[in-house]
Amino acid sequence: MTTMTKGAILGAVHVAMVLSLGGKMLIDRSTLPRLWVKVVPYDPNLPIRGRYVSLRVTAEARGFAWGFIYGTAKLSVEDGKLIARPTEDNGGTMVQVSGDPPVATISEPIAYFIPEHAKDPSWRPPGEELWVEVTVPPKGPPRPIQLGVKKDGVLTPLDLN
Repeated sequence: MTTMTKGAILGAVHVAMVLSLGGKMLIDRSTLPRLWVKVVPYDPNLPIRGRYVSLRVTAEARGFAWGFIYGTAKLSVEDGKLIARPTEDNGGTMVQVSGDPPVATISEPIAYFIPEHAKDPSWRPPGEELWVEVTVPPKGPPRPIQLGVKKDGVLTPLDLN
């Protein structure tokens, strides 16, 4: 087998891996629950990752003990809301619970990558809130699909392309 043939086979394997991951994400988007959640932009400092907005997702906390601060939670969608419930297994998502009523903030921010020429969507004028549409997998944090802005009760998806 020549070096050129080995290189072509390796390239084909890489392409197949990328396509299978893309196919899995498309299947997840069509089968997993989707919803819009309010997010808080978080200023990252990782220039080697490219241009992105880091978002802290919040969920309604149910079933946590009073004074609970950090722990794992299972995320689910109920009545169009993102819900965090305590879990003991290691497959849960790390959350911080605070406030009254209790709100669970997912500890690991999610990254939403934006084009180089797009205006930074995290800078919003007063009266506007940043929201993100996400899919909620059985384990792990939500996966972002698109960003939107809520103003006067109306949610409008952003066109960042």
